[in-house]
Amino acid sequence: MDIRENSSENNSLYRPEAVPHHADEIVPKEPKELEDTGIPREDLEDLVLRTVCTVRGFTVDWVAKQVGLPLRIVNGLVDQLQNVASVEIVGQAGTLSFKMRVTEQGRRRGAEAMRASGYLGPAPVTVEDYSTMLEAQLAKMPKIEPDEVSKAIDELVLPPNAVEVAGLARSSGRSLFLWGPPGNGKTSVGHLVHNAVKGDLWIPYCLGIGRDIIKLFDPQCHQVVEDGSDSSNGLRFDRRWVKIRRPFVVVAGELRIEALDLAFHPVLRYYEAPMHLKANGGTFLIDDFGCQRADPLEILHRWVLPLERHVDYLTLQTGQQVPVPFKQMLILSTNLDPEKIMDAAFLRRMGYRLYLGYMSPDQYAQIFKRYAAGLGLTVPEGMLERLFSRYNEEGRPLRGSEPRDLIERCRDICNYRNQSVHLSEDLLNTAWRGYFGEKGVIR
Repeated sequence: MDIRENSSENNSLYRPEAVPHHADEIVPKEPKELEDTGIPREDLEDLVLRTVCTVRGFTVDWVAKQVGLPLRIVNGLVDQLQNVASVEIVGQAGTLSFKMRVTEQGRRRGAEAMRASGYLGPAPVTVEDYSTMLEAQLAKMPKIEPDEVSKAIDELVLPPNAVEVAGLARSSGRSLFLWGPPGNGKTSVGHLVHNAVKGDLWIPYCLGIGRDIIKLFDPQCHQVVEDGSDSSNGLRFDRRWVKIRRPFVVVAGELRIEALDLAFHPVLRYYEAPMHLKANGGTFLIDDFGCQRADPLEILHRWVLPLERHVDYLTLQTGQQVPVPFKQMLILSTNLDPEKIMDAAFLRRMGYRLYLGYMSPDQYAQIFKRYAAGLGLTVPEGMLERLFSRYNEEGRPLRGSEPRDLIERCRDICNYRNQSVHLSEDLLNTAWRGYFGEKGVIR
């Protein structure tokens, strides 16, 4: 099902009007009339009334800033509230501005509006407008080149085929399944591959479905980009939208199946968007997959169709299902055997799969020397050969995370002993015992 099937491309009230801003960017244009918002007048009136009920007095300018709508539209909404005796003028605030307050009748109506929804903030955007704008922006994002992916994950020591698979997944936007034993860079690949993405993204602060509000913008997930679009080239952008860096959202063992749908706040009476919706246009990483509180197969079955059709269906308390775009790069990372936590049908729908195993001695040595050099440390001659012998004696595999961990513990020991930071056999022996909990020395 096309998420935009109920909208008309020929509609003269096409929303939002995505217009060229910079050479490779589109911006949501400020609505000229109330109808351009796509939100019913009564819902906007309720939002304005809830907003003004939070203060003793207000001006229309102040209201316009709170709800993110042009002064012309807000003037009309406040005029209507004044006509029904919900607000009144109490004095002059400037040459063309008045001080106003909510009447007792307005406060009773505002309380009713609060019982329906406690949302306060910028006015909502329709799901159709959000989908249209997201599609338009992603279509104009710069192409990701192979050398950019290589540069993004350069700090890791990976075989060329692993770099290529990660690059193919990132450039295509398809999902990536990372698996293999712990400590060999799966999580790091998931984080670093996101660094190859370019471009910023406009998203709404919230979405409106009838009188229901879905809060989309989350400062914990979204990094705001300051933009001068308000007056550049005579264009005023729609302040119901905010410009962000393309998001990178991570969840791990805390993920519940309920978190993959809308979360209703019974006190505030609005919905919070699920994490994968907040990740649209960016990257969504599920780390330690299979260790979540939810059954992994239940999570996978939840996403079979969204992965295939790029549309997800979220459920309101009324039971109504709302189609929303599913447009992020999904990365799953696990230490577990895929055959034990996944079925073949889901694996077929994963775009790319990448196994990251244990390090070879050459890879381990490269990681060790690179990390030491980054700290300005010299690796004594013969140290790595003796370190490899210790690994062999104790039957330990070479993990890519351990050079960093052992060197960091050498730093801890030097700081504890009030010594200058350096590497030596004695320090590495102590670091080894503290890290692995084993006795003995590296011979």
